[in-house]
Amino acid sequence: MDSMTDHKITVMNQLFKEWPRGTVALQSWLSTHGVSQSLATKYVMAHWLERIGKSAFIISGDEVDWTGGLYAIQQHAGLQVHVGAKTALEMQGHAHFIPMQGARVVWLFKPSAEVRNLPQWLYDNFASQVKIAFRKRKLFTDNNLGLTEKKFATYSIKISSRERAMMEYLDLAPDLEGYSQAIYLMEGLKTLRPDLVTVLLENCNSIKVKRLFMYLAEEENHPWLTRVDLSKADFGKGKRVIGKGGKYNAKYNLLVPIVSEE
Repeated sequence: MDSMTDHKITVMNQLFKEWPRGTVALQSWLSTHGVSQSLATKYVMAHWLERIGKSAFIISGDEVDWTGGLYAIQQHAGLQVHVGAKTALEMQGHAHFIPMQGARVVWLFKPSAEVRNLPQWLYDNFASQVKIAFRKRKLFTDNNLGLTEKKFATYSIKISSRERAMMEYLDLAPDLEGYSQAIYLMEGLKTLRPDLVTVLLENCNSIKVKRLFMYLAEEENHPWLTRVDLSKADFGKGKRVIGKGGKYNAKYNLLVPIVSEE
């Protein structure tokens, strides 16, 4: 075994130590760990690495799901993309009681100020697992507000807190997510943090979301509501229609669908 081969193996062994199992690695990250594009190609030819898309690799034989792909997008590409809405609620133990139809939808969000799209390899490699829905939307003035970490065995990704995720879900309702499901989701949120709810309402850019969030929470009469400060939240003017032919709530000037109880 020549010295060049020894060097390749040494670099690869060190790389394996620092590479979280179950994740994708981008070429930009590999380069900072001594693996150039040409060396990465040689590792692929040696079946040490598998190329899954442009500048994207996994360790051969490793089991990687969409969260491991998102890890690379967040950590290696540095994109402000996070898991939100119902997906984030599911990952925190909510929404499991809502029946799913077809492939599971994974909601990913990023500020509209960022024009870059998600890499194609994320869609191509995990289409059999989930359907990725991508939302470019600056729902909050501070995009980092209300984000948290979801930890896995060897890595973690950024997701919305329950408080933020519920507001993101309401931003999608009723056109992209069901209004009736919003009622069930809010019903399960009995322990939200009033301080965070207060700040999110103050920084939310959607009048519809703020009104609908408070309306649904008050319908459930959650105990944390008494400690939410609405003095700085702007609820705007004019009517907001969530569903035509529904019932009218005068307090929040909302027209909401009538949901039958089964």
